[in-house]
Amino acid sequence: MNFRKPLIAAAAIAAIAAPAAIAHRMWMVPSSTTVSGTDNWVTVDAAVSNDLFFFDHQPLRAVPLVTQPDGTEGKVENHNVGKFRATFDLHLTQQGTYKVAVVNEGVFGSYMLNGERKMLPRGTTAATLAAAIPAGATDVQTAENLSRNEIFITQGAPTATVFKASGKGIELAPITHPNDLVTNEPANFQFLKNGKPGAGLTVTVIPGGIRYRNDLKEQVLKTDAAGKVSIKWGDPGMYWVMVNEGGERPEGPGAGAQRPAGAAPSGPAGPPRARVSYVTTLEVLAP
Repeated sequence: MNFRKPLIAAAAIAAIAAPAAIAHRMWMVPSSTTVSGTDNWVTVDAAVSNDLFFFDHQPLRAVPLVTQPDGTEGKVENHNVGKFRATFDLHLTQQGTYKVAVVNEGVFGSYMLNGERKMLPRGTTAATLAAAIPAGATDVQTAENLSRNEIFITQGAPTATVFKASGKGIELAPITHPNDLVTNEPANFQFLKNGKPGAGLTVTVIPGGIRYRNDLKEQVLKTDAAGKVSIKWGDPGMYWVMVNEGGERPEGPGAGAQRPAGAAPSGPAGPPRARVSYVTTLEVLAP
């Protein structure tokens, strides 16, 4: 991993808008991504919205998981959930890089019962799957649903302990440290899927500020056979990065359409495909 001297910068919290056709996105934005000293506080906004980094839909309700630079578990403080956003504070007492993560893990799918195909209830997990399938059900089809939303905050010099992979879902294995990004240098990242190089993943990169301009300035890239991708930055600021399989939305007729809970699929049912995604918010500085 390539490091530069510690950077001291306040995060430029930018608002961002996207076309109405794009589904709601989740994100976290810290008040600072890099700080100096030995004892600091950072405040984080967390939401799910149409207009990225702008509070217009609902808060990100989950309490984030914190990994401290030494690999031990930390905690958020002053967690508050409002109407459109959640906020929380992180007390930085160690030198190095912290990871703040919200991981949503579950199971989705369907089964046949009395000649009808039924969907698994929303919120089904591996632990509750058996109870969610009624007696007499046949042709049970399930798949994984795992989304990971992470941000990184560094006090002092960047470190790499928090990037140890869990082997579940899509994870970042950075070559360029995510708290060491400048506009005149491309960032090189590797993404893993279930602990192995994630080849052919779609990487979507959107800079902040689109709410106040017409051009989205979106980049859509693909990871190579080793799961690696190189991102060239535009202007300094906050960037939203999403990694998944196949792009923002499913492709094909009727893709992305919402069905009422418990409703049967409108067409022939095929085996469900695992849904895995990764989101991070990165700050890019001027050189």
